[in-house]
Amino acid sequence: MSTSTTHSALLDSATADRSLTRSFLWLCTAFALLKLAIQVVGNILAQHAGYGIFRDEMYYLMCGRHLAFGYVDQPPMVALQARVTELFFGFNHMWSLRLISAIAGAVKVFLTGLIVRALGGNKRAAALAMLGVILAGVYLGIDGYLSMNSFEPVFWMTCALALIHIVQANAVEPRAQSVIRNWWIVFGFSAGLGLENKDNIVFFLIAVLVALLIVPERRVMRSRWCAVAIALIVAIALPNLLWQIHYHFPTLEWLIDVKKSGKDIKLSPLQFLLGQPVMLNPLTLPLWLSGLIWFLIAKTARPYRFLGVLYLIFLPMMMALNAKDYYLAPIYVVYFAAGGVCWFGWMRDVGWRNVAGAVYGVLLLLMFIRSVPFSIPVLPPRQFIAYEQKIGFKPKDSEVHAPTALPQFYADRFGWHEMVEKVARIYNSLPPDQRAVTGIFTGNYGEASAINLFGPKYGLPVAISGHQNYWIWGPHGYTGQEMIIINGATLAEMKPYYDSCVIVGQLDAQWSMPWEKGPIFLCKGRRQTYASDWNDLKFYR
Repeated sequence: MSTSTTHSALLDSATADRSLTRSFLWLCTAFALLKLAIQVVGNILAQHAGYGIFRDEMYYLMCGRHLAFGYVDQPPMVALQARVTELFFGFNHMWSLRLISAIAGAVKVFLTGLIVRALGGNKRAAALAMLGVILAGVYLGIDGYLSMNSFEPVFWMTCALALIHIVQANAVEPRAQSVIRNWWIVFGFSAGLGLENKDNIVFFLIAVLVALLIVPERRVMRSRWCAVAIALIVAIALPNLLWQIHYHFPTLEWLIDVKKSGKDIKLSPLQFLLGQPVMLNPLTLPLWLSGLIWFLIAKTARPYRFLGVLYLIFLPMMMALNAKDYYLAPIYVVYFAAGGVCWFGWMRDVGWRNVAGAVYGVLLLLMFIRSVPFSIPVLPPRQFIAYEQKIGFKPKDSEVHAPTALPQFYADRFGWHEMVEKVARIYNSLPPDQRAVTGIFTGNYGEASAINLFGPKYGLPVAISGHQNYWIWGPHGYTGQEMIIINGATLAEMKPYYDSCVIVGQLDAQWSMPWEKGPIFLCKGRRQTYASDWNDLKFYR
């Protein structure tokens, strides 16, 4: 063969590879846009059905107005996300309030396709894997509201994708040093940003480290670029660490207080294990479980065995820590991707197997239609309750509380406007001289954030609280001379702290959580100033 012929063949091969890559990227983009559309339309329907802003979203918006390198119960990234959202979109429309989280969900789907490609899968394998991720109930839920949870899988799976490419490049060393360098830098940036998003990634990174040490691919960590990645992680996470040191590690104090409080429902190992397919949509089990098994036993997956071992380490670790079952959710994306590769490796060109794959895809879509009201509140409350009864399934909450008509994830979207309006009527009924010295104290960050978010249009003063980061933000100069108080206490419990205290209103929104129903107090003459009592009012739970 002549040199010119060889050169032409190489050019044709390169052109074909670029064409395949472009078509693959277009497929990933199409599925990502589908995911984005589902989340946007879902939030439009949810608001039309009567569901408003979620408790935590209001708190994050308030954190966004107090930008810092850390907060009691989360790193700083969600506050920055909230601040950007409020500046560009405000907080009145749920679809735009949650748009950045929806985009993060779309990126997660796109990453799923890229992982399939990196594992050697074709476009059909990527399509099935991305479909599974799109239809997984837990992802529909976490990508449907403003929070750090939607970004978790993005950072975790970018790390996983980077490690896959590092392992591949290491196999053709030394020609691939630049590739190894680039992907270790990607890993470092992603892990560092993940630490600024949510602390749970610490356990993921520990599990990754242990998994790599167990398998022969541990040699990839000998690269000097691995050390550079670690340095990047430390550098990116350092501002939050310094904040924690400055405030005497409030996040650790919060975690200890939550554990002592018994607030969270503790799951047995069996309950935790059974909760995994339920949160992901039971019909997706054959897809992601086959991906896990493929990592563990397939010869073609031997270089990536650490990703299967990772799950065998991470699952019992979360059980031992009494974590909530959805804390594992970010890790499943890589198993969906491997499942797509496994399925289409099995189907090949066998007709009946391809028919079985097509039928499975249709069943996934039908299950999505049936189960979507449990992830996105598209049905009004009464219709949702009726649907629960018809289906025979009631979602379980992760916190201990009295029975509620709606799941906590839905109930926490009700009652906020009604509460603010009632407080405003009480406040504005006071004589001007009283209003000038009257403040507002609440028992939790949801109530305080609702007043601070919606209260200004009624002329309400800033609300204070001892809950989470509100304690760090302090009493705003209030002495307790005259206060409107919402804290779930009884009148008898209030009287020892004030010269006079009377009930002036009642919170009773139908669908809200039990602790958002109770008296509104007007109290005068606090016997100890807030400044002197502030340490005792700290409430980290």
